Amino acid sequence: METGEGAAGPGGVAGLICASFNQDTTSLAVGTKDGYKLFSVTAVDGLDLIHESTETPEVYIVERLFSSSLVVVVSLSMPRRMNVYHFKKGTEICNYSYSNNILAVRLNRQRLIVCLEESIYIHNIKDMKLLKTLLNTPPNPTGLCALSTNHSNSYLAYPGSSTIGEIIVYDANNLSTVTMIPAHDSPLAAVTFNSSGTKLGSASERGTVIRVFTIPEGQKLFEFRRGMKRYVNISSLSFSADAQFLCASSNTETVHIFKLEQHSPSCEEESPTWSAYVGKMFSAASNYLPAQVSDMMNQDRAFATVRLNIFGQKNVCALATIQKLPRLLVASSDGHLYIYNLDPQDGGECMLVKKHRLLGSDQDWAESEESESRVAPPACQSYAATVAIPTAVPSSTALTGYSEDGGTKKGELIPEHEFAAGPVCLDDENEFPPINSCRDGTRAGKARWT
Repeated sequence: METGEGAAGPGGVAGLICASFNQDTTSLAVGTKDGYKLFSVTAVDGLDLIHESTETPEVYIVERLFSSSLVVVVSLSMPRRMNVYHFKKGTEICNYSYSNNILAVRLNRQRLIVCLEESIYIHNIKDMKLLKTLLNTPPNPTGLCALSTNHSNSYLAYPGSSTIGEIIVYDANNLSTVTMIPAHDSPLAAVTFNSSGTKLGSASERGTVIRVFTIPEGQKLFEFRRGMKRYVNISSLSFSADAQFLCASSNTETVHIFKLEQHSPSCEEESPTWSAYVGKMFSAASNYLPAQVSDMMNQDRAFATVRLNIFGQKNVCALATIQKLPRLLVASSDGHLYIYNLDPQDGGECMLVKKHRLLGSDQDWAESEESESRVAPPACQSYAATVAIPTAVPSSTALTGYSEDGGTKKGELIPEHEFAAGPVCLDDENEFPPINSCRDGTRAGKARWT
């Protein structure tokens, strides 16, 4: 989810290092050379700054847990140390040091995952104890991994090979491997779960084909063709909250949105059209063609697209329902957040409705908003049926305080660990977590509690 562009990154804005959306796409976190910022993305016209910190410079990983007060930060100055903060109180909850540079952090209401190049650490987010270390994983220099946001299953996906596109699906709750999916012929470039953890989207380094698999079975459900003319670097994949759409962004100027719908043969027979007739002809002809050509003919194309005004820059895309309408959000290394309308019925070219600046002072933001402001056209009639997706009410169950124990030894499993009965609620600064004092120094593989 990170842009991966540093202050001197090619084509990037000086100061912007990374960007990531939270698990329900209500918040955007950006890491900068000065620290990090958290924004609310629940409205189109306004980009509210929730929190800004300059205590830790050069932040290249920043992840917020839903809309809670918990945020995880990793800095370029200390790339082997993960800091966990309660940003509303302005306090550090704990920090963990690892044997190598941290490449990615993923979290849900049950688990916190830390990915190194050849190992993965699984923590219990209830007390931050280390539950399991997956050692000697295939070389993963980009830290590619995904964690389902649904805490009831907490599926973890990571590359099973450095030469082909195998995906290992691991149950981070029960600490056991679920399945291995032979997803692509080329090494993996992107993986993502839908919100319920029942679907997994993937793309390879070629970037031409996007596939969707059922979880935990690992059966191929959809196959989409992003393009044929050139290979691209897929920088992000993201499902919509209802898993009806999947968006993919790359280093090109185009963001593709695919619609996950099964074509019903009966419907085509009841209302025959020219396109349906041609489709049947192609389907019949594909039976007599080589397998590679046949597969290409049966792959679905993009339902909707976005043409960015930037090229060659990394970005992070997400699908969200904002003010009861479906939107595509693109956070770019050019230092802006772009918001587009998505027509869920007809698709096509998405329209830019707002552009927000992510860096600069309040005065700079005001001037930028005034110069870049665009009036959104009236919503299409097809949008009327689209309503905001209700969110589950978080559990009010309070958590016990963090323990002084720094976690188990590397690779050791806590035999009788407990799972939260319901979602961990961190929205209220009085709910989580009780902060315990500890002056002990940080040791490798251990936590420092403050």
